[in-house]
Amino acid sequence: MSSAATPVPPQSPFTTGRARLNIGQLAIDQLTFEEAVTEIGRLVDSRQGGYVFTANVDHVVLAEDHVPFREAYSRATISVVDGMPIVWASRAMDVPLPERIAGSDLILPLMKLGAERKWRVFLLGAGPGVAEKVGRIVSEQYGVEVVGWDSPMVRLDGGDAQNDPIVAKIREKDPHLLLVALGSPKQEVWISQVASKLGPTVSIGIGAGLDFIAGTAKRAPVWISRAGFEWLYRLVNEPKRLWRRYILNDSRFATILLREFWQRTGAKKAE
Repeated sequence: MSSAATPVPPQSPFTTGRARLNIGQLAIDQLTFEEAVTEIGRLVDSRQGGYVFTANVDHVVLAEDHVPFREAYSRATISVVDGMPIVWASRAMDVPLPERIAGSDLILPLMKLGAERKWRVFLLGAGPGVAEKVGRIVSEQYGVEVVGWDSPMVRLDGGDAQNDPIVAKIREKDPHLLLVALGSPKQEVWISQVASKLGPTVSIGIGAGLDFIAGTAKRAPVWISRAGFEWLYRLVNEPKRLWRRYILNDSRFATILLREFWQRTGAKKAE
């Protein structure tokens, strides 16, 4: 898709005044990890609803052609960076991003904060029994109140007939925070579909975060993640599921970056 695609808003409606990096069709808030936890905490405590996404290379590529995914991102209250290649690229752009903020890394700090602030938490997604296991783990270790969990079969074309019973189950528990582990682009599009029905609940897309805590999926060692090779670690461990995403789809990221640099160079020359 060309750069003439529908642009994303330059600022989050919640983090007004904070710089955002526009890369491809996405906008990402310039936040440190600590600032991200603080901003999410403020959002949850405000009880105004909204949702948080964590942008990685795959998301930048998906947003080029996947219109519902791109539109979901354009309405995100907070968007943080979950990909070292984006962090590195941002340093040559107008809004450098300070560090990677993985959705899975946000979970436990938010559970600790939730225990302190008496949040109610609901877990959605992952395989059968995973959310329940994680609920028990974080309740015991952090004292946070996990009020429910569910692992529904979700289709993006399921409509109200599918979504309303799921939303009703969540609303019955009135959680402050909803962690959604459906994988991309499903979790982002689904969150955007139901956000207006969730009232004051804040949703966060966390990918494989519940599986990492439950031990049903392996996470790369910290040094591999910091080096920017977590994608390679996951590819080696799950080649059948991830080869198309990392080898074919994400190779387009380089093309998107070249376009970004070309546009920025042209804009500077025109000034």
